[in-house]
Amino acid sequence: MHSYPTLANAFQSTLDLAQPPVAMAFCDTPPVGIPAFEGNVPAGCSFWQAGASSLFVTSTADHALCGIGVHTHNMAEPSEDHSGELKAAIEAMIGLDYVREEEIAQIPVLNRKAKHIVYGPLGEMAIKPDVVLLFAHAQQSLILSEAVQRVDGNMPPAMGRPACAVVPQVMNRGQAAMSLGCCGARAYMDMLSDAVAMWALPGAKIERYLEEITILAKANHRLSVFHQRRKADVASGEKPSVATSLSRAFS
Repeated sequence: MHSYPTLANAFQSTLDLAQPPVAMAFCDTPPVGIPAFEGNVPAGCSFWQAGASSLFVTSTADHALCGIGVHTHNMAEPSEDHSGELKAAIEAMIGLDYVREEEIAQIPVLNRKAKHIVYGPLGEMAIKPDVVLLFAHAQQSLILSEAVQRVDGNMPPAMGRPACAVVPQVMNRGQAAMSLGCCGARAYMDMLSDAVAMWALPGAKIERYLEEITILAKANHRLSVFHQRRKADVASGEKPSVATSLSRAFS
């Protein structure tokens, strides 16, 4: 197995990602040597952005202001305050017809209790990640979707609100998914710009995804040259065969 720094560098360079891969690891006790998170965040998705630049571990209390995130991540022993926050958030969203009553049960929830979550750059992880997050634009997502289809055997889902639901979706099923985010995540995270979506990959399979990403990135580059050359030839009045275009592009 490759080291996490090697894997992180390979993901970022092969896909030309603007942000480093962010890793998440769920654990029952805080790992030795990893600092506890300090401060407050308005929502659990804020930890993804913080995890792009620093390594830390959180507990349920650190997620206190995010009733939705506590719910989707099945954080251990939520307090009455957490339950009240979740109820208030759901009632507000139902009132806006943003979520309907029958849709709530469709939101993925982690199938085991979560006590602590480690966040940080993949390249700095000292423990095995459960989920790796990649922030990609449409062209990068094209390659990711092709690679995921090869590894998982089916097309990855493109999920919407809430953004945090992509984590239990991936952990429960063991397959990658793309999140288009949600209005909350896009408000709390500068790195989740209008042009960017987030991919969540199960940590146990990241080397397999990377292998296919590497192959498909090269193939996409070469085929792009072919299509661009063919477009130019046809625009100039030619009617080249595929063989002729391939020869011109790859010679």
